[in-house]
Amino acid sequence: MADVPLIAGLTRRQSVHLGTLLALLLLPPMALALDEPFYISLASRILIYGLAAASLDLILGFGGMASFGHAAFFGTGGYVVGILFVHGFEGSDFLGLVPGTDSALVAWPLATLVAGLLALVIGAVSLRTGGVYFIMITLAFAQMLYFFFVSLETYGGDDGLSMYGRSRIPGVDLSADATFYYVCLAVLLLFLGLGQRLVGSRFGMVILGVRENERRMAALGFPTYRYKLACFSISGAAAGLAGALIANQTEFVSPALMHWTRSGEIMVMVILGGMGTLLGPVFGAAAFLLLEEVLSTWTEHWMVVLGPVLIFVVLFARRGIYGWLVGRGAEP
Repeated sequence: MADVPLIAGLTRRQSVHLGTLLALLLLPPMALALDEPFYISLASRILIYGLAAASLDLILGFGGMASFGHAAFFGTGGYVVGILFVHGFEGSDFLGLVPGTDSALVAWPLATLVAGLLALVIGAVSLRTGGVYFIMITLAFAQMLYFFFVSLETYGGDDGLSMYGRSRIPGVDLSADATFYYVCLAVLLLFLGLGQRLVGSRFGMVILGVRENERRMAALGFPTYRYKLACFSISGAAAGLAGALIANQTEFVSPALMHWTRSGEIMVMVILGGMGTLLGPVFGAAAFLLLEEVLSTWTEHWMVVLGPVLIFVVLFARRGIYGWLVGRGAEP
C-alpha cells in the first residue's frame, strides 16, 4: 500500500497516529453522550492489554525473544497491588514488614519494580538458552508462579483476591470510569513515548542487531546477553504496570492472570497488530478484545472464528493491522 496522505499535509503514518489519538481522547464523552458507559470500561481494558502487548513486543518484535511466560509479570503486578490494597484495608503489614497501602503512587511503582526484578531473575536463566528451549523455560516459570498463587489460600487461592475499590491518587478520582480511562491512556502514551526513544537509541539498535544476527553482534564486541537481559527486564516491568492497572480496572486479581493461555492471548495481540511496531500491539489488543466481545455473544467457541482471522493476518498481512493501515510507514 502506498504511503498516501489521509489528511492533507500528513503522511499516512502520521494520519493514523493522529486519528487514533483523537478517537481515544473523544471516546469517553461520546460513550456518555450515547448513554453507553460500558464502552469506557471496554476501552480501558483495551488500553491495559495494549500496554501488556506493547511490552511483549519489545522482546518479541524488536528482540526476537519469543517468551511464552509474559503473563507471569502481568499477574505479578496485579497481585502486588491487590495484596497491598487488602493489607491496607485491614490495617496490617505484608509479611510483618511492608505496610499495606491503597496509594497508586506507592503500589503501582512497586508493582512495576517487583515485576521487573522477577523478569531479571527469570531472564538471567532463560536467556542462556534459545529457540524452543527459551519458549519452554519461560512457559515453565510462568506456570510455576501460577500454581504458587493458586496455593496461597491466604490471598484467595484459586478463587482470587477481591479488592474493595481502586487505588488512590491525590486529586484524581479513579473510581470514575472516565477518569480511570484517561489515566490508563496517559500511562500507555508515556510507555509508547519512552519505547520510541528506547528503540531509536544505541541500545535499541543493538537489540535489533541481536535479533538479526546475535553471533555477529557478539563478534563485534557487544555483550549481547546483558543487552537482552536488560530488554527482558524492561519488558517485564512494563507488563507489571499493566497488571497493576488491570487489578484496578476489575478490582480483582486471580491466578488466571498468570496462566499460559493469557501469555498466548497477549502474543496473539502482538501478531494481529504487527510485530516490531510500538503502536501495532495496541491495535492488536483492540481487535482481539472486540472480536471476543462481539463473537462471545453468539457462541462460547468464539476462538474458532479467531483462528482463521489469525491465519489470514499471518498469510496476507504479515505486518499486521498496523502495517496494513500505514503501508510502508510501519516502522516504529
